[in-house]
Amino acid sequence: MSHYFHSPVIFVEDIDRSRKFYLEYLAQVIEHDFGANILFKSHLSLWKISPQHEIARVAGSTKKGNTLELCFETENIGESLQLIKASGAEFLHEVKTEPWGQQTFRFFDPDGHLIEIGESLATFIHRIFEETGSVRETAERTGVPEGTVRQFI
Repeated sequence: MSHYFHSPVIFVEDIDRSRKFYLEYLAQVIEHDFGANILFKSHLSLWKISPQHEIARVAGSTKKGNTLELCFETENIGESLQLIKASGAEFLHEVKTEPWGQQTFRFFDPDGHLIEIGESLATFIHRIFEETGSVRETAERTGVPEGTVRQFI
């Protein structure tokens, strides 16, 4: 018998609010919408959990903690930041440069789940290469092997 990974599931309090947020601000596309359960084409799922559900009774609030982060990538970090700002989301931090050179920002969805949007690998490799002008320096600064840097530039 084998098992295969299907999807990460986010438990939400208000399925309509979360559907709107993930569609409008994170550009997710619905594959199946069963009302209280939504599966996006990316395989991310939203499930409305009632307080009576055993998961809620045993695990407690959906806002118990942020022990995971959902990561999305973008080709334009500035446009993505403005879109998320327009949503009214609470930010952990606005755009910052990670130690490996990628620009990211982090915020919370309507149920308090931590989300990161970062430059795609190709985007930040191109940006760093533009700054350094060198495959070797880009590889050293980003931690990406020189062969992979060459593939992106």
